[in-house]
Amino acid sequence: MSKRRFKSKPFLQWIHELGCTINNERCGGPIQAHHLLKPWVGGRGMGMKADDRNVIPLCMNHHSELHVKFGDEFQFFAHYEKPEDYGQKLAEALYDAGVNLNLIE
Repeated sequence: MSKRRFKSKPFLQWIHELGCTINNERCGGPIQAHHLLKPWVGGRGMGMKADDRNVIPLCMNHHSELHVKFGDEFQFFAHYEKPEDYGQKLAEALYDAGVNLNLIE
């Protein structure tokens, strides 16, 4: 069984084309692919980000806010009145959409 991390440039490029997950008046800057700190699949190693199945689109402002002010997705999404696992469910849905769009090899 392979322990290789999933990586896909076409999938990440598509993520960058989507709108910010929060999509409010504080959005600003280019869309970035946020690799979940608490992945829905796979794991994270010490000093390693989650693989590309675990990404969501965030504008630069919200991406920075998540890391600097909140420190994890659960608190971040709770602040925006979304379920704690919102990011995990979104990342899984985006991955499934990427499969359906043939972005994933």
